[in-house]
Amino acid sequence: MMDLLGILQVSGSGLSAERTRIQTVSSNIANAQTTRTADGAGPYKRKVPVFSAVEMGDRFGGVLGAKLAQPLVTDVIEDARPGEFVLDPSHPDADPNTGYVEMPNVVVVSEMVDMVSASRAYEANVTAISATKNMALKALEIGK
Repeated sequence: MMDLLGILQVSGSGLSAERTRIQTVSSNIANAQTTRTADGAGPYKRKVPVFSAVEMGDRFGGVLGAKLAQPLVTDVIEDARPGEFVLDPSHPDADPNTGYVEMPNVVVVSEMVDMVSASRAYEANVTAISATKNMALKALEIGK
């Protein structure tokens, strides 16, 4: 049986992971039209958070407790898919020979779906924390 602090730790790590996911999606949306990065190395590349997997051992609680101390998001990597090429000879980043501009590999509609999904998961973790708090308060009332 998991104690109340364990439940709060699980929800807290979920909040942290979803916050990272929302920040990553926000960055992707903000740079959806960025054809040249600050270092001049071509268009912005979509970022994707990498979540770590929790391996299940013999005892769920022991494994979960050990994994809670580690961050759930282990890295944020660039998506390797190529961007779309758009014909715009007047654009400053257009290829002088062809007139095509490589756009970022960000699909705003997909990013918005990811944003809604992350937002709902964040809300679910907040609800779990609230329910845990209410259970603790009820347990204290019973103990009076």
